[in-house]
Amino acid sequence: MKRKISSSGLADAIRELKEAKLPDLKERWRALYQSELPHRIRRNLLIRALAYRMQEQALGGLTPTIRRLLAKVAADASARRSIKIPPQRSLKPGAVLLREWHGTRHQVLVRDGGVVFNGKTYKSLSQVAYRITGTKWSGPRFFGLRTDHREQTDAAI
Repeated sequence: MKRKISSSGLADAIRELKEAKLPDLKERWRALYQSELPHRIRRNLLIRALAYRMQEQALGGLTPTIRRLLAKVAADASARRSIKIPPQRSLKPGAVLLREWHGTRHQVLVRDGGVVFNGKTYKSLSQVAYRITGTKWSGPRFFGLRTDHREQTDAAI
């Protein structure tokens, strides 16, 4: 019963879970999770877990960055430390970034498909930082969107 679901058939497959009998859901669990179903799991939670795994397989799972963040939060919670998450800045299309480098002011325009610098579109800010400096930089750090982790003020949850 192990089958990979395409993103186009995902909605139908999730809808089918709601109508499925418990033995079918258990078999689906074994196929998706490669393990036995936990004892006393309620049908509603079982369907949600199966739907999540199907979405994960069809559309991709969590990014390594998010996995690390969740692991850190879990470790802090189990150690009873306050949970701290550094603020994330996101750029919306139309945003303009300015940076002065060696007496020259550089301007970057954020677009849906990347960033525009000197009339040319680049995939990332790091590419623009390289064009400006001639050395490899973190683009977000070069443009002041990220600082050294020791300088950041952590936001506590």
